Amino acid sequence: MKNAKEFIWPLIGLAAVVGSGILLHAELKDMSMASLWASLASIPPNRYLLAMLSTLVAYGALAWYDRIALLHLGVGHISWLFVSVTSFTTYALSHNIGASVFSGALVRYRAYTSKGLSAAQVAVLVALCSFTFGLGTALLLGAVLVYEPELLSRVADRLPAVLANPTTARIVGFVLLAGVAAYVVGSLLRLKPIKIRGFTVGYPQPNIMARQLVAAPLELLGAAGIIYFALPEAGNPGFLIVLGAFLAAFSLALASHAPGGLGVLELVFVAMMPDMDKAAVLAALLVFRLFYLLIPFAMALVVVLMFERARLARAWRESSVPATIPPVPTPPP
Repeated sequence: MKNAKEFIWPLIGLAAVVGSGILLHAELKDMSMASLWASLASIPPNRYLLAMLSTLVAYGALAWYDRIALLHLGVGHISWLFVSVTSFTTYALSHNIGASVFSGALVRYRAYTSKGLSAAQVAVLVALCSFTFGLGTALLLGAVLVYEPELLSRVADRLPAVLANPTTARIVGFVLLAGVAAYVVGSLLRLKPIKIRGFTVGYPQPNIMARQLVAAPLELLGAAGIIYFALPEAGNPGFLIVLGAFLAAFSLALASHAPGGLGVLELVFVAMMPDMDKAAVLAALLVFRLFYLLIPFAMALVVVLMFERARLARAWRESSVPATIPPVPTPPP
């Protein structure tokens, strides 16, 4: 039974890729490859540069996730460089391969245990980083739905009428913001931990909470900025709509367990941009995949190989050192 469970999420991810691919093909059947390449070529160099800078902001904020979690654990001896490289490698791999296949927890475990952290501490770090991402998503999506409640009406033909209704969207936005506010109040008042089915969720110190409220939105704004800067001005609905569409598409892509959210991200985002040229939208998504997923993935593979090679070389050196035998004391005459 345990072995069967190991195949469930990969199968779900594969089904999500196939299903999304079929739907995306139907969505883009009238688009030619020539128009796609023309859209990529039409993006000005300065917009590519801005997209690249947005990528650096996003990955810099992701490194901050780990640093915040280490501060929560009271760990201060690990350098920013090591934390940044570990965080970059973790997210570059897990975003592309999928958390169900190659968990980011494994990368962090290998890295942080080499610096003296226990398995329990790494588990807390991983959980807090995941929660920080969820907190940022709730905060930004809630704000977008309150300010732009017509966001879901852009896909009104694909959703039940009650969900596409701006009033419903605004209510959902307020609920999300209320959840974030409850977390902030719990941290400020130092409330007792919440127990859910035997699992204890404790509120962090206010200084940790404040850092989370800055780092998480910063990462998501950077990631959404990659797409926004790659989109043309014609028909562009504005950054808030692009941000809301990205949050919805990226969250569903992660939930699908599809490797890299392949197909799911494109399907949702294209559907939420009905007034824009589909080739231009897909070109922007390809830029996002290149800058945020593929280039970091290639770099992360190199980092993992170098790290494991160094650990293997160290283990080999330690095993090659001959054991020293203490001299036998000479008995007194």
